[in-house]
Amino acid sequence: MSVKNILTETGAWLLRGVLLCLSKLPLRFHYGCGRVLSWILKDVMHYRRELVMANLARSFPQMKFKELKKVSDRFYRHFGDIFAEAIWFGGCTDPERLRKARIVEFRGYEAFEEAFRNSPSVMLLTTHCGNWELFGGFEYYDYREDAPPVEERIRSGRIVSVYKTLSSKVWDKVMGKNRCAPLLRDNYDLYMDSTSILRYALSHRNEKLVYLFPTDQCPYKNSTVDETVDFMNQKTKTMLGGISLAHKLGMSVFYLNMTPVSRGHYEWTFTRIAEDASSMSAHDIVQTYYNMLQKDLEETPWNYLWTHNRWKK
Repeated sequence: MSVKNILTETGAWLLRGVLLCLSKLPLRFHYGCGRVLSWILKDVMHYRRELVMANLARSFPQMKFKELKKVSDRFYRHFGDIFAEAIWFGGCTDPERLRKARIVEFRGYEAFEEAFRNSPSVMLLTTHCGNWELFGGFEYYDYREDAPPVEERIRSGRIVSVYKTLSSKVWDKVMGKNRCAPLLRDNYDLYMDSTSILRYALSHRNEKLVYLFPTDQCPYKNSTVDETVDFMNQKTKTMLGGISLAHKLGMSVFYLNMTPVSRGHYEWTFTRIAEDASSMSAHDIVQTYYNMLQKDLEETPWNYLWTHNRWKK
């Protein structure tokens, strides 16, 4: 192992250790820290504040400046909560902690379960609404009174979490562990970069799997599979990898959105887009996805990652 790799591994180990210690503190404590962090990012560092306002102004041209400023302020408070919840979540190696917190509840889960039973696999197209850092607790969030035990539902070994590699190798390793904390006791190893997913899916096409695929990000610079859609009053380039894969393998496709109900409580809503993706064009699937996302953003405009340079030239 090279010196650079040793330093990366050591840095990640130390940082992960610090975050694990912090994660044991109550969620209320983290929310307090998150509120301070949101103030620092917005009012002290002015972190991407102009970009946030520009994104909002282009997305909501009907809003006046005061309305946009109000949405921006609410976004930064939410942004701080995302960090707070992500650190707390990293300590949820015992899934019971998630059950007690009831941080996520499902809507439309029965349709998803039916699709999983009847389809080759299921593609869940995720967004950067709510807190996307919580997806690693997927199988532990069903709190229905009549819900079957986790052991009778989808097991972690069948859930493939797709991600985009972070530029920092240290943070990439740290967040990989943090995002999958509840699954690590099962030796979870299906957290994989989007550039590797095609080969994996094709080689496991005979297995029934669930793919959690972030779809609202900019395409990679060297991407050869992308599409232009109408989204938030703008022509928007988008990744098409997950949708193309679902189309090729005839998967069921769902739009999965996360809406904050109150602080510390989210609803995941499963909305079917296609029972068999091969029966629709990839463009129609991705445009339907963005239509659904836009509708949600029009209802809760602050609930999105507006610091992302989504419409960069």
